[in-house]
Amino acid sequence: MAARDEQWTERDPDAQGGGVQSVDRALQILEILARDGHAGVSEIAEEMGVHKSTVSRLIGSLVSREIVRQNSDRGKYQLGFGILRLASSIPGRLSLVHEARPILESLADQYKETVNLAVLRSNYAVNVDQAMGPSTLATSDWVGSLTPLHATSSGKVMLAALPVEERSRILQKTGLPARTPRTITDRDTLEKQLLDVSHDGYAIVHEELEIGLTAVAVPIYNHFGTVIGSVSISGPAFRFDPENTPGLIQGLKDAGLVISGKMGYTHR
Repeated sequence: MAARDEQWTERDPDAQGGGVQSVDRALQILEILARDGHAGVSEIAEEMGVHKSTVSRLIGSLVSREIVRQNSDRGKYQLGFGILRLASSIPGRLSLVHEARPILESLADQYKETVNLAVLRSNYAVNVDQAMGPSTLATSDWVGSLTPLHATSSGKVMLAALPVEERSRILQKTGLPARTPRTITDRDTLEKQLLDVSHDGYAIVHEELEIGLTAVAVPIYNHFGTVIGSVSISGPAFRFDPENTPGLIQGLKDAGLVISGKMGYTHR
């Protein structure tokens, strides 16, 4: 057994350092995939400054637990449904998914677009449930996806609700990377927008996460009046215009309050 260990160390110098180092590198991989959406082994290895064999070994372990999966682009990897399993292990979030499901389906049926339920996790917005409207052009499944807070309607709703110190800590750690030419990457501009979100009670993004995608989100509260998540409606930018769809924003706000009520929130 010792001989095998020596051979493994010689084959893969980056495997030295024990389990803590492997855990740290695995988390780095997840952060990269959460930030970029998808990446190949070579890209990840170059950013981390380690051998490709090290990344391949770690990704293999993550894939086996469904934390990471290989997407349709050959050689590219993205976060898998195992992320949702981890996020949903918290009882409160399980309850939120259960209570919100009928409302998500009702919104999708009424407005004919995709509806997502998201919560804050590890400095990202993670989508924990989704309902597809009949007008949805693609079958993109956002469940389990970690999306950047500054470039999504759900993320902005949750960012706006955070204490200033907590928001600053998160944004300092994640930065404001551009996902499209329309992504807000200036901190002052973002902060001004978050003030509007707090005042208006909803957030809209036009092609900030993906070109061609528009979304609007409202907060969900718990019994303490704390924002614990968000519900959003998204659709193709060429046809989905929340501000010019009669009743949509108010309907989404009402739905958010219904879900919040199921979580114990009393609107005052």
